[in-house]
Amino acid sequence: MHPLIRQLTANPPVITDGAWGTQLQARGLPVGAFPDAWNLEQPDQVSAVARAYVEAGSQVILTNTFGSNRLRLAEAGLTHNLAELNLRGVQLSRQAAGLRAHVFASIGPTGKLLLSGDTTTDELRDVFAEQTEALAQARPDALVVETMSDLEEARLAVAAARATGLPVVACMVFDSGKDRDRTMMGITPEQAAKTLVDAGADVVGANCGQGIATFLTVCRQLRAATDYPVWIKPNAGLPEIVDHRAVYRTTPAEFAGHARALLAAGADFLGGCCGTTPDFIRALAADLPRKTA
Repeated sequence: MHPLIRQLTANPPVITDGAWGTQLQARGLPVGAFPDAWNLEQPDQVSAVARAYVEAGSQVILTNTFGSNRLRLAEAGLTHNLAELNLRGVQLSRQAAGLRAHVFASIGPTGKLLLSGDTTTDELRDVFAEQTEALAQARPDALVVETMSDLEEARLAVAAARATGLPVVACMVFDSGKDRDRTMMGITPEQAAKTLVDAGADVVGANCGQGIATFLTVCRQLRAATDYPVWIKPNAGLPEIVDHRAVYRTTPAEFAGHARALLAAGADFLGGCCGTTPDFIRALAADLPRKTA
């Protein structure tokens, strides 16, 4: 395990940040627009999201680089900006964090499926190597492979991230099956944890997909499968579409009310995903024991 991760998790929980996409939308990003483009077009708004999480109590914040891989950027016509988008994403979070929080750079899925032949293993290996190298040059504290549904894609991303020498967090989406504790391809938390640790992850976890009330089972399964730290970032419930926008009904107090149970179940890093805000992080920070970054 990387020394930074060992240091951070010596006295859990480590409080991470909340949603980025919905927070950028609250600041004017049009629904359906490519969030990462704002690293160049609206850097002050991106910095404002990062700063709000630091001020709310986040000890780790992510970067606005979730979609800054070659395949996602091609859909937005921004492939030529790959290096700059990743660099600026890290810089903006670093400026907001100062010495108060660590910056973990976000790496999301490509949106292409191996099973359907949309992409190949070789292509994904190259795509993730390209993004992780671009991020590493900006010197974040760690890399976060997140919101993955395909375990093979996640494995390839983790291997590329590990090659940079930075600490690596690897997260899957568990929202399928009878107990909503499987990926959409039927992978269990135990299977995911073993594969991701073997690929080089320092931290394994779950994010997105569902609300915090249903993350307890997944957290327990991850903890039973590995001695490595566990990362948990649930949504603020499942969204309702109102006037073409996603509305999340879970309140910050309700969200924080589940946090101690997740901590007891083995979570080391706790934060939020879609629909969560700085108020959610503030509620976590108020309710949980914590240490400075």
